[in-house]
Amino acid sequence: MLVILNGMLAITIFQASFLPTYNNSWRRRSVEQRSEGFASNSRDELLSLALTMRHFLKKVPLSKDNAFVRLVAIATAGSGLVYKLDSEDSDRSIRVSIPPLSHYTSSSSWGIPDAITTSPFSSSSPSRHGYPSLSFTSVTSGPTPNPNKEPPFKDTNDSPKPCCGCLGRDTIANAAARVGPAVVNLSVPKGFQGLTVGKSIGSGTIIDDDGTILTCAHVVVDFQGFTSSSKGKVDVTLQDGRTFEGTVVNADLHSDIAIVKISSKTPLPTAKLGSSSSLRPGDWVVAMGCPLSLQNTITAGIVSCVDRKSSDLGLGGMRREYLQTDCAINAGNSGGPLVNIDGEVIGVNIMKVLAADGLSFSVPIDSVSKIIEHFKTNGRVVRPWLGLKMLDLNDMIVAQLKEKDFMFPDVTKGVLVPMVSPGSPAERAGFRPGDVVVEFEGKPVASIKEVIEIMGDKVGKPLKVVVKRGKNTCITLTVIPEEANPDM
Repeated sequence: MLVILNGMLAITIFQASFLPTYNNSWRRRSVEQRSEGFASNSRDELLSLALTMRHFLKKVPLSKDNAFVRLVAIATAGSGLVYKLDSEDSDRSIRVSIPPLSHYTSSSSWGIPDAITTSPFSSSSPSRHGYPSLSFTSVTSGPTPNPNKEPPFKDTNDSPKPCCGCLGRDTIANAAARVGPAVVNLSVPKGFQGLTVGKSIGSGTIIDDDGTILTCAHVVVDFQGFTSSSKGKVDVTLQDGRTFEGTVVNADLHSDIAIVKISSKTPLPTAKLGSSSSLRPGDWVVAMGCPLSLQNTITAGIVSCVDRKSSDLGLGGMRREYLQTDCAINAGNSGGPLVNIDGEVIGVNIMKVLAADGLSFSVPIDSVSKIIEHFKTNGRVVRPWLGLKMLDLNDMIVAQLKEKDFMFPDVTKGVLVPMVSPGSPAERAGFRPGDVVVEFEGKPVASIKEVIEIMGDKVGKPLKVVVKRGKNTCITLTVIPEEANPDM
């Protein structure tokens, strides 16, 4: 026989309704039936259980103030599971298992004894009334809940917190919100022979609270110098509606980076510069700016390439590298920031391919930071020029070159020199086509970027270079770099 008593409600209903009826019926039973002990009658067991429960409730210590509350707390702590162990050869017994009262069981504020298992009803011997014996045991269904633990259901209005490096519902919006107030709209009148014939529009980012704005050179200057009608003046509009007249402080036409300065008596929003060296293809980025003078415009995409070379785009002159993304940018986006999901500027949007969609390019912020340092130190960007065309080597290229020329030097890394400009510092130093640069200023080199970093702004200073030639001949050359022509 299995009976489930659901808390205080079941006990109360059982006592109020069932017991009187059963008592009257029990009194009418014959003496012979009672003498047989009612071994086969389940109603006897229910009567015994009810009487025992009533006796138990009388023994529970209650106070006048909160007697009912404490009683309900004990009864509703969980459903009582009652089962009967009965056999012809053993004493009848009923076992009542009460689940633990969670973290309220041992709470002294409720005034409930900590150990219910020490109830006076715990006994293995038959009671003096001849009722089945009862034993109270705690049924543990799992670890005690932590009262400080968060509830299983949260407010649906709260945004879920994404894991580190994951893209959440508000990730892009939050990144844009951090940089957005510092993005400005730039407008420069275009002139021809002293007459204003139009405007050049673009974007910029306030990177210092002193009013320093980072933008593109082609937005604020032309390639013959400052536009004659503007005289180096730029109209600057912030997202909050404030307008200023800015001045072009520095511009580098080779990298297409410029600095504009504004003055404000009130605080200016600024954006934080990040790092582009840790970017990988596939990373999420946000392009911000004012295309067609439409302020507060953002587009999102991924990094397609982290080191797109200027030669890949058919651009002449000195070697440059760009970040390639698939963010949508249009006229007016030039000079605006490229932002990572942490809300940091990691590039300056500079151009797009007109005949294709999803091909946009930005100057990496690491390169921009070096340019800004040159502006502060020299007022311009100083670039050493050697007159070498260089190519990074790897195992595959080296194997292919060895197939074509078995005398090619045995190298695993280095920088190949396929061409030397006539009359250049490199030609005067003795460089030849086919040389492999393996050491520069005492440091092993494996890429053009490393050579450029070692040279820095060392113009007019002799540099020691170790090259390998056919038959593994090592030669040390001394070259004196010259300053590059900005128009190259």
